[in-house]
Amino acid sequence: MGAPPHTGGGRAEYAPGIASVTDWDGFVRELDHWEAAECAATLWWRDDDASALTEALQRMISLEERHRVPLGLAVIPAAADQGLGFLRTLPKGINILQHGFAHVNHAPANEKKAEFGEHRAMTVMSEEIAAGAERLRALAAERFLAIFVPPWNRLTPALMPALPGLGFCGLSTFAPRRDRLPAAGLCQVNTHVDLIDWRGGRRPKRASRLIDEITSHLAARRADEVDTDEPTGVLTHHLDHGDESWDFLDELFAVTHEHPAARWLSPKEALDAG
Repeated sequence: MGAPPHTGGGRAEYAPGIASVTDWDGFVRELDHWEAAECAATLWWRDDDASALTEALQRMISLEERHRVPLGLAVIPAAADQGLGFLRTLPKGINILQHGFAHVNHAPANEKKAEFGEHRAMTVMSEEIAAGAERLRALAAERFLAIFVPPWNRLTPALMPALPGLGFCGLSTFAPRRDRLPAAGLCQVNTHVDLIDWRGGRRPKRASRLIDEITSHLAARRADEVDTDEPTGVLTHHLDHGDESWDFLDELFAVTHEHPAARWLSPKEALDAG
């Protein structure tokens, strides 16, 4: 990647080649720090809740094709309709991950939502996960990557050791990971920045807030305050995006493609990092 254009003030004054309404200066300065340290500021992209070929999903796929940023598309197995048969012909940069089984909440009313929480029998949960994987392999063939993404990013720790036996090599939730290997034969790589504000009324976050969150996680990695080797994960939910969400992604991908320190990893590369 070539150096982005600037006018005497360094890369922090760089603006993407599309109409930008956001201030990327702090983010670019953070990338400059990574470049000065001769390190790659690694990122990866996960999108949740796919179950049908909607207009929003088509837009997401087009975004990946346009920017060539690898995507981990988390599909709900029990909800996936036959229209998703196209998954096996997806662009090379898209892998299918398993998003739970039916994305149904089984937690008691006084607890946070979870499909695979400690209140359910291990045998039942294991059978559902295995059935979901079988369905996704049938739909996606070699595009299926055995990374388990639990709905609401919650999974009872007791289930982690069982995942490798069910054919899974990876686990992905949200927030900085505590351990890269939470169980024997299982790697974890999480996401850290969600484009949707679920607690604030399920609304798209403002671009300025998202830029701050991505920059903060990169800075925390650089300062060794969180796992330095865990790529910064951007989490999207195509069904809940507004125009501002799509615009933000366009700008984010444009800015990172122009900076030599930024590197987008595939889900498999993200899993293997560190």
